[in-house]
Amino acid sequence: MALLDGIKVVEVAIYAFVPSAGAALSDWGADVIKVEHPESGDPMRGLASYGIKPGDGGVTALWEVFNRGKRSVGININKPEGLKLLMELVDEADVFITNFMQPARHRLGIDADQILARNPRIIYGRGTGQGPLGPDADKGGFDGLSYWGRAGVSTSSMPPDYNFPVMLPGPAFGDVQSGMNMAGGIAAALYQREKTGKGAIVDVSLLGSGLWAMQATIAGAYAIKKDTIVQHDRYRPPNPLANIYRAKDGRFFLIGMLEADRYWSGLCAAIGQPDLAKDPRFIDMKTRGANSEACVTVLDGIFSAMPFAEVAERLNSQEGQWSTVEMPGDTVKDEQSIANHYIQMVKFENGADLPFVPGPAQIDGVAPVLTRAPEHGEHTDAIFESMGHSMDELIELKIAGVIA
Repeated sequence: MALLDGIKVVEVAIYAFVPSAGAALSDWGADVIKVEHPESGDPMRGLASYGIKPGDGGVTALWEVFNRGKRSVGININKPEGLKLLMELVDEADVFITNFMQPARHRLGIDADQILARNPRIIYGRGTGQGPLGPDADKGGFDGLSYWGRAGVSTSSMPPDYNFPVMLPGPAFGDVQSGMNMAGGIAAALYQREKTGKGAIVDVSLLGSGLWAMQATIAGAYAIKKDTIVQHDRYRPPNPLANIYRAKDGRFFLIGMLEADRYWSGLCAAIGQPDLAKDPRFIDMKTRGANSEACVTVLDGIFSAMPFAEVAERLNSQEGQWSTVEMPGDTVKDEQSIANHYIQMVKFENGADLPFVPGPAQIDGVAPVLTRAPEHGEHTDAIFESMGHSMDELIELKIAGVIA
């Protein structure tokens, strides 16, 4: 049995942050009902970003990633009849999640106090840009702004010789981190409800999630009384055995031997240079740090003469830690990721396929089986018929523009 079997989630959210929380809850077994406007739907259905367009490869990748495994109902909650239908869903729900801003939530009748008044046992998940308090509580945010920019991730990712902070590495990078934080908070609130019988409000923001990710850097910068911590120069790192290198055929790889003295002689032997371990410039961590540019130059020369297959064979023969550096498109072939079900290929009716990444927490070694995202309003009839509405009634609501 999946972790959240029997838990019903109502999602009134758009784009990626809160929908990614819904995807994680669905991965864990919850029945997630996504409420979309009957005409326009979630804008993510038509979003193009980073050169990824709807329909590429026969699928709408960004929509699918954040909405896999859900059911979709089309309801116009601006209409009284639509809000009434939504509240029928709320009556049966365990969780309600939204990223609508507070003025819109209140106007639509879906703010926390309004939903909890209807169902006091519900867990209300509220995703915001900057948090529910303070001067920017009602200011919109995207992950590139609130997570990446304001939390200091962008400046900390900037190479020392670069003139501008760097942009996000890809679409929704901070959204999915924040969504997983919300999913975890909701799971904790559900556990609290089991003990108290009461619902709760779970607040997660993009800014708060970015600060969480940056907390070691924030504390470190404060401790050394600087704006940020030292950004390492690849050619002059404090520890040449914690650095990135390139093989003869252009493949990059990372060496991450933080206990460098423990592994130095073994590394030198593995790469066919046992005498290098005795070089007085590199004899220990202190001397390698003092002569790091020379040490990197020597290692660059050794590795750049070897094809990557040889590098991998040699590094695998010693005890120190290292890793390949992959392009995103190559991760779908990573045997380790496939073996652990970290990458799952989902097939579509039109013959297309798409790699999905499930929520990273596996309970009792069970990985979720992922399925496609719903079509717009695909489950409207089935859901409301199961709640006692007749087809004649649903047809009248469709004619009135209340449902899809």
